[in-house]
Amino acid sequence: MRSFSCFAAILLLSPLAALATTTQHWLVATDLWGTRAYATLSLVRDGPRLSGTLDGDALQGTEDAGTLRFTARDRKGETYTYEGRIDGQRFIGEADWPDSNHPGVRLRHAFHARLLPERPAGGAREHRFEPSDFSNLFTADREPVLTIWPGDTVRTRTIDSGGVDERGVTRALFGNPQTGPFFISGAEPGDTLVVHLVSLTPNRDWADSLDSIVGRALGGSLVARAGELGKPVRWILDRKAGVARPEGATGALKDFAAPLRPMLGGLGLAPGFGSAPMSTGDTGRSGGNMDFPEVVAGATVYLPVQQPGALLYLGDAHALQGDGETSQYALETSMDVSFRVELIKGRSLPLPRVESDTELMALGQAGSLDEALKAASTGLIRWLEQDYGLTLSEAAQVLGSAVRYSVPNLAGRSVGVAARVPKALLPPRKRT
Repeated sequence: MRSFSCFAAILLLSPLAALATTTQHWLVATDLWGTRAYATLSLVRDGPRLSGTLDGDALQGTEDAGTLRFTARDRKGETYTYEGRIDGQRFIGEADWPDSNHPGVRLRHAFHARLLPERPAGGAREHRFEPSDFSNLFTADREPVLTIWPGDTVRTRTIDSGGVDERGVTRALFGNPQTGPFFISGAEPGDTLVVHLVSLTPNRDWADSLDSIVGRALGGSLVARAGELGKPVRWILDRKAGVARPEGATGALKDFAAPLRPMLGGLGLAPGFGSAPMSTGDTGRSGGNMDFPEVVAGATVYLPVQQPGALLYLGDAHALQGDGETSQYALETSMDVSFRVELIKGRSLPLPRVESDTELMALGQAGSLDEALKAASTGLIRWLEQDYGLTLSEAAQVLGSAVRYSVPNLAGRSVGVAARVPKALLPPRKRT
């Protein structure tokens, strides 16, 4: 049984629903002593009889005089009974289910549910979403901004890491505020969300950074002199020419022009139940503030789903970033973003994966470079085993001859290492 797979909810009964067997889908929030646990519900109504599944577990129940009551049974035989009534478009009631600490004892918890929209006819669609507010947490408790379906494309915008939009207006608190979350219908814990980055386009003519060097990249002989660093640097983005220049640069940098390579520093899903909401400055198993320069247009990012709907956030756009983000800030700017989503059902990942036209890249995050490197290497080996059918011995030979390591992030509380291998060297892919 998946964690908290035995939640249930109340069904909104329309007059039309009473005429025939109907199936509706819901997102359930159960209040466990102030902490919400979320689950998806597929509820079938056939007259007064209720059936269906809750995170894969069967349920049975009835409707009587506007009150719905049903019971879900998990794989261990434990029962969870829910009863409640309609309150507009929400459902409010109480659940009766076992106390995990005391056999034979039952507890009551308040819950509410909301009806999930059904997929419109006509297949995959393109959505335009204009954000009005932003999040400084990767969290399951924030109301989704948009429901989308596998195959759909979204065109939207991000603001910069300081909370400033394309017009120079402060719209949110600093600290990598994110656009989202986007609820991907059908995504459940244990699945993999596939994010195809279609386009990333800076939408203003400047970016902000620092002249700093993070401590992890600074040798002892430079520490005293580095005390003079940390000053802001404004970069001019020549979007037509595709280069960035330090504003007002003189001396050795008067002709310095770095090619733009727009990327997303932040791309992540809500953490699972039992994990605290994650700051948009941090990373975890489902991504986050990865600051990986290969998260560019054309890349595909694979993230393990830990909440119903996945709850995808994105932000912290960079016009350009060197490996490690060694100046603490990259070239921070706002961005127009287009992405498409897909789902791999019933397959979970240990950590984020990124794929380009030419490389497989497994991203390890940890408190030290040693541990991050181990995680990245292990993640890449598992990818080669699962998708390409390599044995551990064969994967070792591939790594020993062809792996490359890069350091995406040195500026955060954790560090990142990417293990990378050219796809052209690998046998045909056996699994997607």
